[in-house]
Amino acid sequence: MDVFVIGGGPAGLAAAIAARQQGFGVTVADGAKPPVDKACGEGLLPDTLCALEDLGIRLGASDGFSFRGIRFVEGSLNAEAEFPRRNGIGVRRTLLHEMLVERAQSAGVRFMWETPVVGIGDHKVVTSRGEIRTDWIVGADGVHSRVRQWCGLEGGSSGMVRYANRRHYRVVPWSNHIEVHWADGVQAYVTPVESTSVCVVLLSRQADVRLISIKDRFPLLAQRLKKAPCIGAERGGVTLTRRLKSVYRGRVALVGDASGGVDAITGDGLSLSFQEAPALAAAMQSGDLAAYQRDHRMLSKRPTQMAGWLALLGSSAGLRARTLGVLARHPDTFSRLLNIHTGAASAMEIASAGTRFGWQLVTA
Repeated sequence: MDVFVIGGGPAGLAAAIAARQQGFGVTVADGAKPPVDKACGEGLLPDTLCALEDLGIRLGASDGFSFRGIRFVEGSLNAEAEFPRRNGIGVRRTLLHEMLVERAQSAGVRFMWETPVVGIGDHKVVTSRGEIRTDWIVGADGVHSRVRQWCGLEGGSSGMVRYANRRHYRVVPWSNHIEVHWADGVQAYVTPVESTSVCVVLLSRQADVRLISIKDRFPLLAQRLKKAPCIGAERGGVTLTRRLKSVYRGRVALVGDASGGVDAITGDGLSLSFQEAPALAAAMQSGDLAAYQRDHRMLSKRPTQMAGWLALLGSSAGLRARTLGVLARHPDTFSRLLNIHTGAASAMEIASAGTRFGWQLVTA
């Protein structure tokens, strides 16, 4: 049986690799050509690395920059925690895309680069080169998915839309943590991606906010970057938390941002895509996309809840100050919460950490 994947970004490549692991013949089409870049934070959390390894891709420290945990910063408040089991890796998006393409090629995936898909039908895909017959269609064409529109799967709940702007700076990383700098209505997060450069992403609900505003909103970060040359152009994108009523119709399924998504500040976007891919491949193998719907809902539950909590922090200066104060005074609590965020906590540990954190907030 054949699978046709529309979209050659990380989500589409992961879906293609997973489908090949199930024995499908797979074709990927994309209007662009590799490597495909995107305005993202470029930090791969430990659970993301585990999901990549299940797809046959193993990243090492030489592929980017190994980081130990997360640090929250606002003014004089500084709270940090380390991952419980393994480090994360900051890696340039273009390098990650090249590795995914190489893995897909070695698995036997066929590619149609610079080939836009202009429509789909019953067991067929219509490309700029003509019609192609297929058994399954996977829409991995991003947040503005045309496949989702063609299938009538737009219905669902959406959180706030935010705008991301990313740039790289030539500077030796000053921290072995991802840093999240907070201010009212905007965050900047910094990921070390090489021994001589960092990736900085600015997130805001205002479409016109650019990285030049760092000097006014984040003076500490601005001081770090004061003499750092910029690398490449500033790139922008859209990020939102969204849950669709359904991620499939007939023999067409959605994966990655096309199937919903979480705010970029969670760092879970790629992890979700890489975990959804094997679930979708298994469902296609069994002929039961309803099973993929159930798995998709389960996989997105924790990141969606985390996105909501982080959005609340971003909108309330008082709650943010209280929370960062608690996390700074109780780094063990922050570590437990990070354990939950990376999917490494049991149900009992989640309940215990939640109760502990709630009590510390109340009594702070």
